[in-house]
Amino acid sequence: MTVWQIILLASIAVFALKIAGYLVPPSLIERPTPSRVANLLTVALLAALIVVQTLGQGQQIELDARVPAIIVAAGLFALRVPFIVVVAAAAAVAAVLRLSGAMP
Repeated sequence: MTVWQIILLASIAVFALKIAGYLVPPSLIERPTPSRVANLLTVALLAALIVVQTLGQGQQIELDARVPAIIVAAGLFALRVPFIVVVAAAAAVAAVLRLSGAMP
């Protein structure tokens, strides 16, 4: 199977799931439990993606300058600092750590 065949099959599967979502009755989605699960699932998937992209290096976990930068960003978000300041501060932390040679 070629890469393009896999991409085509994955696209068809995603389209089928999208269409199946329209078949779910609105009364089911408006209930409190499914609504809460859908909201929490979105946050959990985003958090998992951030962790995998930050710590993952192939099949290994790699701790580098991104980890302290993410910690600084999380702390600034908790303090409700504007987003552009959070990004700039996290980038500065990572740059200083890499420049100093403390972390790769």
